[in-house]
Amino acid sequence: MRPIDALVKSLPDGRVLTDPDVTDSYARDRTFVEPGKPIGVVLAASRDDVVTTLRWASEHRVPVVPRGAGTGLAGAATASEGALILSLARMTAIRELSPADEIAVVEPGVITADLDRAAREHGLMYAPDPSSYEISTIGGNLATNAGGLRCVKYGVTRDSALGLEVVLADGRILDTGRRTMKGVTGYDLTGLFVGSEGTLGVITAATVRLRPAPAAPPATFAAEFGSLREAGAAVSAIMAAGCQPSLMELLDRGTLEAIDDWRNIGLEAGTMAMLIGQSDASDAQVTAERMERLCLDNGASFVAVSTSPQETEELIGLRRMAYEAKERLGACLVEDVCVPRSVLPEMITAIEAAGARHGVRICTVAHAGDGNLHPVFIFDHGTAEPPAEVWAAADEVFTRALELGGTLTGEHGVGLLKQRWLALESGPVAQDVQKGIKAVFDPLGLLNPGKAI
Repeated sequence: MRPIDALVKSLPDGRVLTDPDVTDSYARDRTFVEPGKPIGVVLAASRDDVVTTLRWASEHRVPVVPRGAGTGLAGAATASEGALILSLARMTAIRELSPADEIAVVEPGVITADLDRAAREHGLMYAPDPSSYEISTIGGNLATNAGGLRCVKYGVTRDSALGLEVVLADGRILDTGRRTMKGVTGYDLTGLFVGSEGTLGVITAATVRLRPAPAAPPATFAAEFGSLREAGAAVSAIMAAGCQPSLMELLDRGTLEAIDDWRNIGLEAGTMAMLIGQSDASDAQVTAERMERLCLDNGASFVAVSTSPQETEELIGLRRMAYEAKERLGACLVEDVCVPRSVLPEMITAIEAAGARHGVRICTVAHAGDGNLHPVFIFDHGTAEPPAEVWAAADEVFTRALELGGTLTGEHGVGLLKQRWLALESGPVAQDVQKGIKAVFDPLGLLNPGKAI
């Protein structure tokens, strides 16, 4: 009898898939990385399913790759050869939503936008807002410490995570954190698991912070610039003026061309960058108009401010379609360096220079308000691995980001794609400490092997 047959018998009917034609569809995330062949897929529907699976895996020494919706961009959910895929997409319950305490307790398969919509029925909102919010899951957001468009005001996923229910590699259940907004008892285990990419344990529930939703619809502006440096200067001016935007997104010419080719947005020949900003303050329209003036003062050739929720959705829609527009151009190596906001223009210049030097098409968007850039390196569809010139350009971008006091990843995680640069940022002492932490939680090295550290 195969070891996996014992797992099939231990779980309810239909929970374990072993047909290779079916399991292969669970082996990839949204990257080009070629996955290994999994031995099966568990479609977990409860915490008990996860406990049973990890106990079996520990007994039989089978590696386990946890998986949400598969929308990741770093290869963290890519199947290892001979691994068992543990899908949490069926765990979709909002176990509790407490308006009085402004918290929700949710399972990992809950879609990010669905939680936000549920909160808004009570005058609240779930603040983290990745561009994939309509398809990405809370579990995946927690695993990568996802950011998103509203980070500039509300922070990343970790800033909204109060506590976690985690199943450890041996099947034990660990509860971290609390339901309160404050608490310093013991080490911050919640913060440790957020961003750990499934290498320390499998999150089966999370207590997350909700915030009051804006009383009035937000006001949004879109500004066009003749250069990225002018757009960067406008970002600096807006932040220095204390406008506190709830969103501040920058799109370069290459990205705008990709969107224009797809949706015909009427892109002007002289537009080299677009800045999209938003305010959800009580005086949102006044603040948006103030940001408009600051854009004009810093070289904007045109600025439009929304006058209705529909116009706001149309402007934000431009940003949300950026990645899909670039996927139409070719295979994508999507990166997400983050630098101090003050050196954002210098980082943008370095990205452009790397692309020109190596003959690589790079389209960049940025969460400009917090210095998080997404340079997307585009190469031919059907190519199994990015060509040498793409890796060379990426190396320059990462090296420069670190030189400017930045980091390799702001929100996508390390996964497989950033392994080659990890030592440049963390150094030998930090790597030793992280390996020690991994050994405490997963001494057999079964959880998402080869990822993150």
